[in-house]
Amino acid sequence: MDNLFDINDNFNNFSEPEIIVDFSRDSSGELLVNLKYNESLSLERKDLENKTHPYSQNILIIYLDSVSRPQSIRKLKKTLNFFEKFISFQGGFNEKYPEEKFHSFQFFKYHSFLGRTAANFPRLFYGSKRNSTNITRINKYFKENGFVSSYCCDVCQKDNTRTHHDITISELYDHQFLFCDPNVHRYHRPIKKCLYGKVDSDYLFNYTEQFWRKYQNNRKFSTIIINSAHEGTMEVIKYLDEIIFNHLNSLFNDNLLKDSSIFLLSDHGMGIQSIYYIMDFFKIEYQLPMLYTIINDRKNISYNDQYYYMNQNQQTFITAYDFYNTVNNLLYGDDYINILNQTNEKPTPKSSLGISLFEKIDQKVRKAKNYENMEQNICV
Repeated sequence: MDNLFDINDNFNNFSEPEIIVDFSRDSSGELLVNLKYNESLSLERKDLENKTHPYSQNILIIYLDSVSRPQSIRKLKKTLNFFEKFISFQGGFNEKYPEEKFHSFQFFKYHSFLGRTAANFPRLFYGSKRNSTNITRINKYFKENGFVSSYCCDVCQKDNTRTHHDITISELYDHQFLFCDPNVHRYHRPIKKCLYGKVDSDYLFNYTEQFWRKYQNNRKFSTIIINSAHEGTMEVIKYLDEIIFNHLNSLFNDNLLKDSSIFLLSDHGMGIQSIYYIMDFFKIEYQLPMLYTIINDRKNISYNDQYYYMNQNQQTFITAYDFYNTVNNLLYGDDYINILNQTNEKPTPKSSLGISLFEKIDQKVRKAKNYENMEQNICV
């Protein structure tokens, strides 16, 4: 617990804490979440909005560690039903979204780099390998272009981004919530993970939902990191299904997903030693994580061929580098094509090893063996 007071780096940004444990009504305690709206921050970011013309004004990333695509189908039925109802969504389905066009995609050939988070997380959020010398956390680009940002994680560490890059990153999110469960120090234990009477992940979604409600007039970039599935029984993830569905449905029904895009993804399949290691299906699922997305196309945004290519890319071999480029493509819109690739000297929102899923990917070049050789030859 040495780092308990390090994990919320922006603790002093507010006159009072956003998270408290209240013992006034019950001796066992109650964890209260009350995200603090920062009006000056809101106005400051508003002044930066004219720098870019993003495809989506709001982006939500839900990251589940150690979940294969088949496992998500087995255990996240309600959540995936929420995504699937937007496969073909036109304005008028809900009177609150009369001009919205949502499109849902799932990527069948999204592959991981080994079955470890340390091999995948930096590529997803930096567009670079672990321990690269010159990197920038993805939220920096969003903050520079008028987005207010939030970050939640359920691990008693600094946060996944820095832990899996082995260096200290100074670029903080505007609102951060990380907690330590005093009863379950090791997050990969095979039990339902509760904290003060609730499944711990419910607090993360509560915090994020408050963020979306209180900053509903701002552009928003949110990341939720959940590690409940990082265990060997492959059963604990089922407790997340209702939570994720309820919070997404709440935002949708209250008209808060206008001009928003959502990603539900993992870094790799099950990576904890268990009886399943002897099963044939484990060999398949080990490097077959999940990637689902809902992209919102407003009538004032023209994607031209982008949706055609994204539809094609559902059946194309893709990696974390492509996710990194896609999220940044949403931020910079049509101007993304002019952004330079990363180099050893300069980090950028475009990985040289990735292609935005809005672009055409040559399937003849995109072979796993070819891609592995490319990465070894490009030191970014």
